[in-house]
Amino acid sequence: MFDFSFYYGDWALALLRIILGILLVVHGLPKLKDLKATSAGFDSMGFKPGAFWGPLVAFAEFFGGLALVLGIGTEFAAAVFVIQFAVITIWKIISRQPFAGGFEIDLLILGAAAILLTQGAGVFSVDKFFYGGF
Repeated sequence: MFDFSFYYGDWALALLRIILGILLVVHGLPKLKDLKATSAGFDSMGFKPGAFWGPLVAFAEFFGGLALVLGIGTEFAAAVFVIQFAVITIWKIISRQPFAGGFEIDLLILGAAAILLTQGAGVFSVDKFFYGGF
């Protein structure tokens, strides 16, 4: 009846990209504020050395989230998040706690990042403005 993807596809991509970006910024900010605790947390989960993985994830989530909000380097940021949240999902399954600690949120982030990786930032993005025109 209605072809919503034709009329609203770019709006949906922008909404997905912005919401995911905000979520990741909020997720990464506490990690950035206390890198020592973040590093210790990664060590305790078995991601050693935590002094490497903790700050890496904190910076990726915060700055990658900002990139998604603006639509700058969307495919690259999305690829990083697909890898990160695939690792998180696999780690939770292997450690026999698949539904602990927001597993469903991890899967939603993984899925949303996969959509952005394959579909791009959409028309309403800085990338499109500089590289693809409006």
